[in-house]
Amino acid sequence: MNNFIYENKTKVYFGRGCVREFLTCLLKGYDTVMMAYGQGSVKRNGIYDEVLAILMKEGKNIVEFSDIMPNPTYDKVLEGKRLAREHRVQFILGIGGGSVMDCAKAVSLAAAFDGDAWENFWARRGIIDFKPIPVGVIPTTAGTGSECNGAAVITNKKRKVKTGYDYPKCNPGFALMDPAYTFSVPGKQMVSGAFDSLSHMMETYFSAPDEQNVSDEISEALMRSVIRNIRQAVKEPRDYTARSNLFWDSALSENRLIKLGKMCDFSCHLMEHQLGAYTDCSHGCGMAVLHPVYYRHIYRDGLTKFGRFATSVWGIRPEGKSREELAEAGISALAEFIREIGLPTSLRELGIKNEKQLKEIADSCSFSPGGYRKMTPEEILEIFKECF
Repeated sequence: MNNFIYENKTKVYFGRGCVREFLTCLLKGYDTVMMAYGQGSVKRNGIYDEVLAILMKEGKNIVEFSDIMPNPTYDKVLEGKRLAREHRVQFILGIGGGSVMDCAKAVSLAAAFDGDAWENFWARRGIIDFKPIPVGVIPTTAGTGSECNGAAVITNKKRKVKTGYDYPKCNPGFALMDPAYTFSVPGKQMVSGAFDSLSHMMETYFSAPDEQNVSDEISEALMRSVIRNIRQAVKEPRDYTARSNLFWDSALSENRLIKLGKMCDFSCHLMEHQLGAYTDCSHGCGMAVLHPVYYRHIYRDGLTKFGRFATSVWGIRPEGKSREELAEAGISALAEFIREIGLPTSLRELGIKNEKQLKEIADSCSFSPGGYRKMTPEEILEIFKECF
C-alpha cells in the first residue's frame, strides 16, 4: 500500500425508519434549518411531509430552498447563499439525490465565505480556513456517494464548466440512509445512479498501483456487488436487500476508502462533466456511453489490471486467451452489461445531436493525472466521435 491519510467525519445512520428515529436528536441546538430539495419528487413520494412534520414538531424555523435541478448550477448556489444569509440559517438539511446533496454542501461553503466562492473553491482547489454552515443529508437515490464526502460538483453555465473538489470540511455531519426512500426512484434513474457508483469504482481501480493492495480488493468486491444487485433490482424493483446493498455500495464508492493509496483515473468523469456542462445530459447515462470506448483506448497501457478486472469482476476464465484477449473480454462484458440493464450506448441516445460541437467540448476537457495514459484533446475527440 502507498502512503495515505484517511479522514471521514460523516456519521451514517442506516436502515428503515432511521429518519423518524434519529433526526430530532441530530438537530438539537439548531433553531433555523434550511430544507434543501429538488424539483418535486420528495413531495410526491411523501418524504418531504415526513421530514417537515418532524421539524415543525420541534419548533424549528424552516427556510425552504427548493427546485434544485439535476447538474446544479453556480447561480443556484448563489441563490441558496443569499437565502441562508438573509435568514441566518444555522443548519442545512439536504433531502434528495446527488445534485441536492452537492448543492447543499456548496451553499454551506459559499454562504460562509465573503469572497468569490467559484474562483476560490471550484476554479481551483482552495483552502477552507473557516467553518462552513453545518450540513446533514437524507439521500433518496443510490449512486453519487455524495452523502459521505465533501465534494460538490457544480456547473458554471457562463463558463461552460462542470467541476468540483472534495473538501473534508464540507462533509455532511450525518447521513440518514433509509433504503426504502429509494423505492420511488424511477427504474431508469435507479439503474443510471447505480452505474455511476460502478464508474466511481472502476475509475479508482484502473490506476496505479497495480500490485496487490487492499483498496483494489475492496473495489473488486464492491463492483461484483453492484453488478449483482443492479440485476436483482431491475428484476424486482422493490427488493429491499438489493436496494439497500446498492445504497451502501454507493456510499463506499465515494467515502474515500477505496481511493487510499491509489492514483485514481477520473478521465471519464471529466469528459462527461464537460458533456453535461454543454448539453445537460444525464450523468450516469453519459458514463455508460463513455466507459467501454475509453477503456478500449487505454487497456494496452494497463493490461495487468484489465486482465484482473475480467477474471475477478466478471468471472472470465483466462485459459486459452492472450493478455490482450483477456482484457478485451472484460471490456466486452462491461459493454454487454450496459446493454443488458438498458442504459444508452451512444451520445445520440443522450439527446446530443450536434456532432460539430464535440470538438469544442473535447477542447474544454481537462485531463486526469492518475490515468494509464494522458488523454489529449485530439484523442478525447476521437472517443466522442466513436460514442456518437
